[in-house]
Amino acid sequence: MAEDHGVCTRPVLLRRTDLATGQTEVIDLPCGATREDKCKPCAKRARRLRQQQCREGWHRTDEPLPAPDDPTGEQLAMLQLRAHFVFERNRAEQLAEWDQAAELEAAIGELDQAITESGMRGRLTPVGDGGDEQPAKRRVRSTRRRQDAPDLPRLKVAPTTVGRTYTGRDGTVFQPSTFLTLTLDTYGRVRNDGTPVDPSSYDYRRAAWDAVHFPALLDRFWQNLRRACGRNVQYFGCVEPQRRLAPHAHFAMRGTVTRDLLRKVTAATYHQVWWPPTDVIRYPDHNAPVWEPDHKQYVDPQTGEPLPTWDDALDQVDADPDAEPVHVARFGPQVHAEGVLGGTRQADKLIGYLTKYLTKSVDACHEMTTDRQTAHLERFWAELRYTPCSPRCANWLRYGVQPKNARPNQSAGRCKAKVHQRTTLGMGGRRVLVSRQWSGKTLADHRADTRAWVRAILGISDAHDQVPVADGRPGQPAPFAWEMARNDDPDVPPLQHRLLRSISARIQQRAQLRAAIEAAQGPPDGSVVAAPTQVDGCRAASLRERR
Repeated sequence: MAEDHGVCTRPVLLRRTDLATGQTEVIDLPCGATREDKCKPCAKRARRLRQQQCREGWHRTDEPLPAPDDPTGEQLAMLQLRAHFVFERNRAEQLAEWDQAAELEAAIGELDQAITESGMRGRLTPVGDGGDEQPAKRRVRSTRRRQDAPDLPRLKVAPTTVGRTYTGRDGTVFQPSTFLTLTLDTYGRVRNDGTPVDPSSYDYRRAAWDAVHFPALLDRFWQNLRRACGRNVQYFGCVEPQRRLAPHAHFAMRGTVTRDLLRKVTAATYHQVWWPPTDVIRYPDHNAPVWEPDHKQYVDPQTGEPLPTWDDALDQVDADPDAEPVHVARFGPQVHAEGVLGGTRQADKLIGYLTKYLTKSVDACHEMTTDRQTAHLERFWAELRYTPCSPRCANWLRYGVQPKNARPNQSAGRCKAKVHQRTTLGMGGRRVLVSRQWSGKTLADHRADTRAWVRAILGISDAHDQVPVADGRPGQPAPFAWEMARNDDPDVPPLQHRLLRSISARIQQRAQLRAAIEAAQGPPDGSVVAAPTQVDGCRAASLRERR
């Protein structure tokens, strides 16, 4: 019943105590899970929120973020004062007047806080930037493109995020957007069920490395596309596995780009991994390196010689003029791009397709129903288990290199990163990818929009949710203390009782919202009262179901 009515099945218990009266109340908060195997109602709610975010940013006709305002006279005066403080602090340090330098640093910190509160965007140089700390060593590599990758046009990226418009023969103006799908290259012929025709020739190693570095390849694609089309392209995408278990991504892209340019950018996009070589297994599981606690390093189990550190191994790669990247990730030749108009059934259908597997675990997106599929999964995960995922990965011990910031009890094949887990299949990063200027809102802002729309429909003012004032202190909120509660606490009812209470409350809320929506549809003459601008018809239908 809780799942049918959208009530969280594993709520978080909080106890609220009124410090003025001593009255306590146990409150159930939704757990906020995003996967159905943990909490189906919360996962569905999170999926609908992502659909709302995708819909609001996909077909925008205006820029989501306004241009920054010109600085006021007060802001300019504070910046000039900060410049004087920095000058005097540097002079005090040169004269060894350390007390005055410390006072000036404190004054700069207070002034920075005031400048930030005045509405400045960005961040200032932190206090103490003239210290003796040396910046971390940054390795610089050549930016020359690979000879096997085609060149791309490079244009100056304009700050606009809105796509171009098209005028039809009848004068109608269209502003379409794009639904884009990107896939990885082939690793061998596969059947309709996703399993390889010849498992012995299927390139599981390249499939594992591509899965680990797929997020970096996507980032490089959007950088290249923006430079090639000269526009700040915005996107909303989801990463999911194909039947062959390789990741691919669906994107809702604002505006349109020619298919020819998309194919060129896809073919020219690659990601090089400049790590130590992994073609030779130097230390298998039965002969793993040993941790030496005195020098805090891993040594050879027979000779006792320390293994090269991560920085030493990279220095060897940099010193070799003929060195090649340990892996180069590329997309496959198939690029699916489809033009979409906002407000159409096609757009709603594609948004549902985009978020189809968002509430499922990666390994549950496609069921393994045959022995052949299970064997393919086992081979792929066995390769992922020993594929290095980062400089700190314990799998580097297998190839004779100490991981970065090595620590005891590390062993190859037991790295705890998400990419090595059986349930992720190498996709340990974010499942949802959203550009910074997609909708101009965070998920908290979208939740606030939903609450504001419900308040407007029900006629509830903002003061309805305010905390009551304390006795004898007008204008001051009553003090409350919050703490976590336990299921075995005496004042906590059984979970079944709390779920039934929440189900009843949800049924009453839905009835009230349904009545308010019917009343807002207007008089019998057929006129309709307009809904709030931040909620379109699709969101209204979704909220009717939710409430």
